[in-house]
Amino acid sequence: MNAPPQVDLTNCDREPIHILGAIQPNGFLIALTLDWIVARTSANLPDFLHVTPEDAIGRPLADFFTTKAIHDLRNRVTLLRGVDAVERQFDVALMGDRRRFDVAIHLSNDNIVVEAEPAKDVPGDVTGTVRAMISRLDQCDTMNAFYREGARQVRALIGFDRVMVYRFAPDGSGEVVAEACKAGIGRFLGLHYPASDIPQQARILYMRNLLRVIADVNATPVPVVPQLNEKGEPLDLSLSVLRSVSPIHIEYLKNMGVEASLSISIIVDGKLWGLFACHHYSPRMPSFERRATSELFSQMFSMRLESRERKETVEFERRARDISDQLLGAVASDEALLRDPDWLADILTHAIPADGVGVWLAGNYALSGSTPPSDAFRRIVRALNATAAGRVFATDRISDLIEEAAPFAPAASGLLAIPISRSPRDYVVLFRSEMIRSVRWAGDPHKPVSYGPNGPRLTPRESFDEWKELVRGRSLPFTQSEERVAETLRATLIEVVLRLADDASAERQQAHARQELLIAELNHRVRNILGVIRGLIRQSQPTDEKTRGFVGMIDGRIHALARAHNQITEDHWGPAPLRALIDAETAVFKHEAERIHVEGEPVLLNPQAFSTMALVFHELVTNSTKYGSLSVAQGSVTIAWQRNESGDLCLTWTESGGPTVAQPKRQGFGTTIITRSVPYDLGGDSSVDYRPEGIEARFRIPERHVAQPGASSLPIVTFPVAPSGRLTDAPPHVLAGQRLLLVEDSLIIALDAEDIANRLGAETVMTASSVEAALDLIESDPPTLAILDINLGNGDSFPIADRLLELKIPFMFATGYGEQAQIPQQHRGRTVIQKPYTLEIVGRSVAGLIATGA
Repeated sequence: MNAPPQVDLTNCDREPIHILGAIQPNGFLIALTLDWIVARTSANLPDFLHVTPEDAIGRPLADFFTTKAIHDLRNRVTLLRGVDAVERQFDVALMGDRRRFDVAIHLSNDNIVVEAEPAKDVPGDVTGTVRAMISRLDQCDTMNAFYREGARQVRALIGFDRVMVYRFAPDGSGEVVAEACKAGIGRFLGLHYPASDIPQQARILYMRNLLRVIADVNATPVPVVPQLNEKGEPLDLSLSVLRSVSPIHIEYLKNMGVEASLSISIIVDGKLWGLFACHHYSPRMPSFERRATSELFSQMFSMRLESRERKETVEFERRARDISDQLLGAVASDEALLRDPDWLADILTHAIPADGVGVWLAGNYALSGSTPPSDAFRRIVRALNATAAGRVFATDRISDLIEEAAPFAPAASGLLAIPISRSPRDYVVLFRSEMIRSVRWAGDPHKPVSYGPNGPRLTPRESFDEWKELVRGRSLPFTQSEERVAETLRATLIEVVLRLADDASAERQQAHARQELLIAELNHRVRNILGVIRGLIRQSQPTDEKTRGFVGMIDGRIHALARAHNQITEDHWGPAPLRALIDAETAVFKHEAERIHVEGEPVLLNPQAFSTMALVFHELVTNSTKYGSLSVAQGSVTIAWQRNESGDLCLTWTESGGPTVAQPKRQGFGTTIITRSVPYDLGGDSSVDYRPEGIEARFRIPERHVAQPGASSLPIVTFPVAPSGRLTDAPPHVLAGQRLLLVEDSLIIALDAEDIANRLGAETVMTASSVEAALDLIESDPPTLAILDINLGNGDSFPIADRLLELKIPFMFATGYGEQAQIPQQHRGRTVIQKPYTLEIVGRSVAGLIATGA
């Protein structure tokens, strides 16, 4: 007995989904010959034109449509340019009666295909709407914010429960990179799916027909009659706006609980970059005009995305070249750095993201970060020697290069090898971990699912599980830009290595002489600038004592920076002694200097850390002489430091014998310098303990900023590290815990007001553009307060206000009409805010609303 054939989404690759021979029942289809004779129609023609397909076929279209409608359609046909062109008309009277239709027209082989559906909306200002939507996109400063704003804009326009930005990977798999959805339906953000979930047939159609809508997965398809023409050919519906849906895809949507879907193609550089994938959990068919607007927005989104990606690539390669220049400058001066994998990892992973680095030089190796074990690394190097000589080699699956790579695949699945010599073959190898390690479910992957007749495979969870199997043992691929950066590094590193073999000493001497000259000039100019600044401050002394004290404090801080600059330039802009810094800062206070005790082995700080600690010590000494232990004769300070196991410098400032200490009621700028400079500028830690017997401050300076005396005095190449404890904006609080209903009929104004509510801390913001939508939200998900725009297109929001009053839900009105707004008697006395919305006005008003509960 033969096993039944497997049913999965790969069947769609073999399914002729563009010639299914049916349309969705939301409208009708007429296929015309080139002389405008009806050749085929959809079977539901009587539902719209009161004529049967049998009566229509073979007759001129002019027998059913008005002369004006025929004239307008002919004009639209003349505008068709290209094989995939589709022209649209909105709000058209096809038959001279009161019924209005939205129409799409395109060419399909030797047929003119006319599709129509009942008009829902009066055509609006599409250009103005899209311009405002794009303006909001342009304000996004990161790619993730750009994706997220795009999803928000599309959802606000078409009203689907969920709108996702779905990005394709080079292998055809996809990831949800942004999402906008209503509350309570779970999240798909971060989910990955295999390439088979969107078959090749569908991808081809996404390139040809940019928008695809499925209004109701339970709707019965309407056949096209006759099914075949005189040549035995079905009608090609590739460009049809009403084309029916693959049964397998319908099953997939049903298993997700989705009853309507809409997808809009995102095309970048002539390729399918991704989709706006939209889901609704009940039947939904946005108007033709809304769909056309969303398609136009997607095209503008694609253009902006292409521009941003190109700009991002150019900026990435520019930053990589800068990093390469710094790396080469350091290696040219100190060949030993090439054998330091930690140092190389710190440098290279800022240019090419990776999880680990391996270095192979003349048969010796060193590893840092997430890498294969040493024996596997040796096998990898031998295999690399068999690849094309003198070129960067990259793979996202090491198992294709060597056998038995599976055991270490979670730590290292992909590599990029940079040859840095010609003979013998030496390498710097960047490793990337298995891609599956960075993938997560946005919701619960163990949540029960319902299966349809085609089995459990056609569900998001099963699809995700298949994706995990497909990418097991693979890493995130290295991009072409990253490989170009690696080639630049390879060429220049080889040049440096070859030059070092012959004239390293002479090169270092010349570089040292050039450095001396540059530092001397730099020191001269910076001293002049700092001198001018301090002179301006001193010459501008005010008369009142309070301001004079402030000016003196600023002057002291500038002076501290000047002293630090003098010290590090005297040391040729290299690491400078920590003890010299302490002596310079305490020398300003001559009478107190002998009461400052220093304990610690000699240690050097690089220029960045030296300047940062100069300000920190200046504030500590100043505060102590004003309020702490150095303000009294019997007080003293102990400064002690030591290196921990990781090589970090741990420094302690301890005061004793001074006045009793209490926690300050406010934090001044000086305290901010003490507590935040080391974490923010150096990536370390700091803390201040206000003990009654005296302040104790502790600091941890990372090892990369510290050097031992006798080490190279050349500059240490560093990269700023974002501190883990970096402060964020104070959390908003006025609407904390509140569920706000916002009724506003303008899309752009609603989005602005929603942003304001979120900044004020709202737990949930529900938006509605009509009385019906608002009343539905109130009944299904009651808010705790509401803001109602008085004028809503053809009506007003007073019925909503009546219902809120019955439920005793606080609310207020908003209007752009000022005092001319006419408010019914039962609602007079309510708060009315003037538009446009501002953070201050909304904040004050809702605070009063919450306080009174009115």
